[in-house]
Amino acid sequence: MAGKQAKILSDSEVEQLLRLADQTRNPLRNRVIVLLSAKAGLRAAEIAALTWDMVADAQGRVGTVIELHDSIAKKRSGRRIPIHPTLRAALIDWRRWSADSAHVVRSERGGPMTALSVVVWFHRAYAQLSLKGCSSHSGRRTFITRAARMVHKAGGSLRDVQLLAGHRSIQTTQRYIDGDSDAQRKLVSLI
Repeated sequence: MAGKQAKILSDSEVEQLLRLADQTRNPLRNRVIVLLSAKAGLRAAEIAALTWDMVADAQGRVGTVIELHDSIAKKRSGRRIPIHPTLRAALIDWRRWSADSAHVVRSERGGPMTALSVVVWFHRAYAQLSLKGCSSHSGRRTFITRAARMVHKAGGSLRDVQLLAGHRSIQTTQRYIDGDSDAQRKLVSLI
């Protein structure tokens, strides 16, 4: 992967981003944008193109899984992503206000947001919070790194993280994952 990677967010930085979203003109929508990135690992283009039918169950209510269609995923890498409880609550709240829209994330003018609009939203939010090295991809990298660090507790493997990320290659997934110097020190002390 050429160039500099987006910074991974700490828990407190994600909370700062959510507090900022709550102070905007569209707090529910913007909370959903942040959580789709940090708790589902979606790319900006996937956030922009996500439709309610991809998050709904058979009864049309917000379900427990995002069924990301190949048509909106990079390299047609559609996937199933379990919905984090915090994201699900935010989607349920937002659905009440956007029931007339096919797209989950819509612009202030009523149509779907573009991928560029999502990127710009994150850029402005990080600038307002003075968080350096962050981009619209920071939430995705955070999601993938945290999943990789916790997958053993769920009885899974790095392959499960690869599938959640929608990567065709495990090497791509590995490039997303930041190392942890504290964990490395603990690991070496166990040897």
